[in-house]
Amino acid sequence: MKHILITGENSYIGNALAAYLEGYGTSAEATGQKPYQVTKISLRDGSWEGKDFSEFDVILHVAGKAHVDVSGVSDEVKESYYKVNAELVGKVAAKAKAQGVKQFVYFSSVIVYGDSAKVGQTKHITAQTQPSPSNFYGDSKWKGEEALTVLADESFQVCILRLPFVYGKGCKGNYPLLVKLAEKLPVFPDICNARSMLYIENLTEFVRQIIDRGQGGLFWPQNGEYATTAKMVEQIGQAKGKKVRLVKWLNPFVVLAGKMPGKIGKLVNKAFGSLTIDLSLNDLGDNSYRKYALEESIRRIHED
Repeated sequence: MKHILITGENSYIGNALAAYLEGYGTSAEATGQKPYQVTKISLRDGSWEGKDFSEFDVILHVAGKAHVDVSGVSDEVKESYYKVNAELVGKVAAKAKAQGVKQFVYFSSVIVYGDSAKVGQTKHITAQTQPSPSNFYGDSKWKGEEALTVLADESFQVCILRLPFVYGKGCKGNYPLLVKLAEKLPVFPDICNARSMLYIENLTEFVRQIIDRGQGGLFWPQNGEYATTAKMVEQIGQAKGKKVRLVKWLNPFVVLAGKMPGKIGKLVNKAFGSLTIDLSLNDLGDNSYRKYALEESIRRIHED
């Protein structure tokens, strides 16, 4: 049995990981031995510093300050991102290493490469692409990675996951917005963009395989296909029994809106821009963690 500590008591990814790992291998209950035992803790106060980490084989560090609108943010708020996403990561990892934890998995983000491309442009990440954060949030995640890299050695395996857009049932952020659009709009712009995405059930299986391997390194888990915003809205509509017609006559208006300064342009480029990770990056053997393709994952999200 592997003893796993998840930092981030109420995070979406943390809760999904806990449920998946605790429920994995239920047939082993007959022998009284399940493969994973999971504990979750909060890092919001200093009580974690008194916890004994030596009982754990793996720490999954999902705690962190999430992405917000980065415009007009005070220096005090920016500093809080660095304290949580960089300084705290280093402190937790140093304690884990000192107390004999063998593997530390850090949930970073493709935001370390900066923003997605604007409407009509492309941005493709390969193994040679260097991090280039465009704001304090991305920079704080990059600094967190750097804090871990100096601690990694043969006895302390550091695994960094640069995650794309993660979605699934009950998630927050952009996916619920796409659901609202699919529910309300009879037509939608047929913009041909491309995004790397990661269904939550594919992510949980990826992490399970990483835990079993006990390995470190830099990884870019993602679905086995790129998504387009238009097709996602269409498929969400289908899953909810609603017809959404994709039309190209709206495309010029989207392109024009993407060129507007300020918040409108940013929102449009975020929704219809492109950001892809090369599908060959750090594959795990037969890529069996990619259990669900995009269309099937959307159906699963909206099943009753």
